[in-house]
Amino acid sequence: MRFSPFTNLDISILDELRPPDWTDTKIPFQFYLTTEFCFPIKLLYNDQIVGVGCTIMHEDVAWIAHIIVHPDFRKQGFGTAITMKLIEQAKEKNADTIYLIATDLGSPVYSKLGFITETEYLFYKEVSLKIEYIATDKIIPSEGKYFDDLCDLDKTLSTENRIGHLLNHCNAGYLYLENKKLTGFYLPSFGDGLILAQNPSAGIALLQLHFTKSDKVFFPQENLNAFQFMKSNYFDPYRKAKRMRLGKKRNWSAESIYNRIGGNLG
Repeated sequence: MRFSPFTNLDISILDELRPPDWTDTKIPFQFYLTTEFCFPIKLLYNDQIVGVGCTIMHEDVAWIAHIIVHPDFRKQGFGTAITMKLIEQAKEKNADTIYLIATDLGSPVYSKLGFITETEYLFYKEVSLKIEYIATDKIIPSEGKYFDDLCDLDKTLSTENRIGHLLNHCNAGYLYLENKKLTGFYLPSFGDGLILAQNPSAGIALLQLHFTKSDKVFFPQENLNAFQFMKSNYFDPYRKAKRMRLGKKRNWSAESIYNRIGGNLG
């Protein structure tokens, strides 16, 4: 058993590894391969790729993601081995907090390695609001405007430096301004469509805009304003997923997330 960096030559194996309920994993791995703060790896056993995973670094915060084991090699300890290697990789790069989003299959493995559950995300699908979306002049296209303010707001609410991601999506997003101050933003192309907001008026307005583009949403259970909005429109979550942490606790703002990025970044 040995680890080595995942390369472009390995992309074709992902379809064989991917669990049936997961979306196309080739897209995130192509991003990982071209981004200096992402470190994808593969695990080989008898010269066969039996699993993959990735460490994503945001300065002293790391996410470990896309831990996938070939169906023929599951429940043999390979998932644990990949996770331990990604943890080691994150610590070598000076991460003092490591996050992941756990599937039901993976969470017992992560618990044994010391991860604790910080919260659960609520998952909604097939959302079709009965109310008509009414545009507000408080929401404007971002087009690169207020970029520094957007990065500052993101770092305040997430406690992570994610500028490397935001640069790729800020020109196609939306900003919520109150008295010319940025209080929320929506980036449709960033994962599942990241929505962060400092207050419910910004969050709900951006959430309504999101539903003109998507019928899915995912947010932490602490966001009671989003939960009540969904409840008032007769939608209940169809499943949950754990957000887990190893290392230093950070005061990120779960109640400010109105839509997550994805399973690889929270």
